Amino acid sequence: MATTTNPITEQNSPATPHKAGFVNIIGKPNVGKSTLMNAMIGERLSIISSKAQTTRHRIMGMLNGDNFQIIYSDTPGIMEPAYELHKAMMNFVDTSLEDADIVLLVTDLFDEPNAAELAKKLKKVQAPIFLLINKIDLTSQEKVNEKMLFWQENLGKEVTIKEIIPVSALQNFNITRIFDLILEYLPENPAYYSKEDFTDKPERFFVAEMVREQIFANYTKEIPYCCEVVVTDFKEDENIIRIRCEILVERASQKGILIGQKGEKLKKVGTVARKNMENFFNKKVFLEQHVKVEPDWRNKRNLLEKFGYAG
Repeated sequence: MATTTNPITEQNSPATPHKAGFVNIIGKPNVGKSTLMNAMIGERLSIISSKAQTTRHRIMGMLNGDNFQIIYSDTPGIMEPAYELHKAMMNFVDTSLEDADIVLLVTDLFDEPNAAELAKKLKKVQAPIFLLINKIDLTSQEKVNEKMLFWQENLGKEVTIKEIIPVSALQNFNITRIFDLILEYLPENPAYYSKEDFTDKPERFFVAEMVREQIFANYTKEIPYCCEVVVTDFKEDENIIRIRCEILVERASQKGILIGQKGEKLKKVGTVARKNMENFFNKKVFLEQHVKVEPDWRNKRNLLEKFGYAG
């Protein structure tokens, strides 16, 4: 599959022994956690949308150097669960706080913060916590300073914050600064994964995510949130990958909206998703999509476990 070059890996620390650990990214929905992780690893693993609740799983991405392995985790946005699906998503967040070696708490200048709730969640965390204020490219230095002061006064009194760092994940501002701090605080460990790996997820997972990303991009209201994408067939030959996906919705009316008149809406989703898959796998892709009604799937635990939401 196609890869990109990350200049950070060229800054391998000469220090020994080897360092390795889990750097877990948490925060409310839509503050830029996925954009941050993609910037940190130099790979586009997490899908990105302006809509909230885009990330549903815990997605790991590895950054490897001669003397380090950083295992980043992108997590779902912290929220009050309305479905069993949301409860499973929040379980991913809780687990990431338990096994973290370093926590990157991401907020932004437009986030309506609830410092008390965050403090309650973070008080038991033993790992170093860095608070990142994202999207600073969209406002003035004065506003950035105000936010930094707010967090220091409201969260810093309850939880030990190692440092508050203004960042722009989109513009790669202060990404190297974060990397340097991670290397400083990362524990001494051998690599947890092969240095050839760059994620813990299988290829089918990224196929489903690329389809779901286009659903978020092309539909409004409840459609992106009522859909789940399941890869039912993945056959790779020498020159082509043949993929079959089922897109689950909860009601027949949603199926009609998703497909669109004469299938044009779904065709648009498939066309862009297929191109993204071809770039990802560096190989020609044939993509077949089918829409299936599965009533109330977001509250069915057996289906959620089947879709990988156990944990």
